[in-house]
Amino acid sequence: MLKRRIEEVDPVAIDLPGTQGVSMRLMVGRKDGAPNFSMRHYTVAPGGNTPRHQHDYEHEVIITGGQARVEYDGEFHPCHAGDILMINPNRMHQFVNDGKEDLTFICLVPVSFDCGKPTPGS
Repeated sequence: MLKRRIEEVDPVAIDLPGTQGVSMRLMVGRKDGAPNFSMRHYTVAPGGNTPRHQHDYEHEVIITGGQARVEYDGEFHPCHAGDILMINPNRMHQFVNDGKEDLTFICLVPVSFDCGKPTPGS
């Protein structure tokens, strides 16, 4: 069994086009021997956002702190701590922190996609 605390993992700033104020902690991933899924903890600063993007794999999200405006297929949804989301494959999506405190969420993704390619950030 692997056990670790969020604060034990150093955050890595995400420097991708269209991203502002985002860091990620890889909580469980390929390097830990995870055969199917990676667990990532994101922090988005107030006014920050993830890139607007899509990919050919699903991911599940648990909002753990703050609030967000989440774009999903051109529609915008207010989300708050305690909300659980499933982002289906090939759907345009983005998380925007429209609150006054950090937005935090856990994101689960497959460790690989498209017949074995490693999922970015897994």
